[in-house]
Amino acid sequence: MTAQALPAQLAAIRDDFLALEERDRLMLLLEFSNELPELPERYRDHTDLFERVEECQTPVYIFIEVEEDRSVHIFATAPRESPTTRGFVSIIAQGLDGLSVEEALDVPDDFPDSIGLRRAVSPLRLRGMSAMLARTKRQLRERAPQ
Repeated sequence: MTAQALPAQLAAIRDDFLALEERDRLMLLLEFSNELPELPERYRDHTDLFERVEECQTPVYIFIEVEEDRSVHIFATAPRESPTTRGFVSIIAQGLDGLSVEEALDVPDDFPDSIGLRRAVSPLRLRGMSAMLARTKRQLRERAPQ
C-alpha cells in the first residue's frame, strides 16, 4: 500500500500533521490526546479483555472488536498524565476504527514515521506507537473470522 492508498481517515490525519510546521505537530498530537474516545459502558468493567502494550513505558491497553461484516472497532486506554502516548493511541484508534479488517491490516507498519514527528518526540515514543499498531494488527489476525 502506498502512502496515497492509506485509508481516508489515516491519510487525513497524516496530511494534517504534515501541513504543520514541525514545532506545531506536537500541539496537534496533544489535541489528539484529548480526543481518545471513552470506553463504551460494556467494557468499562471488563478491562481484563484488554492487552497491555508492553513496549510502552506508559500503561496503554487495547482491545479489538471485529464485527460480522469485518469492520474493526478499537478500544484503548492511556492515562491523561501521558498526553504524547495518549495522543498516539488516539491516532491509532481514530484512524483504524470502522475500517475493514483488510484495510486495517494493509496500513503500512511505518505509518507512525509518516506523520512527521521524528524530531518532536523521542525514538522510544515512536517505537511505542509502532508497537500499538503491531499489536492491533496481531489482534485483528486472531479475531477476524477467516
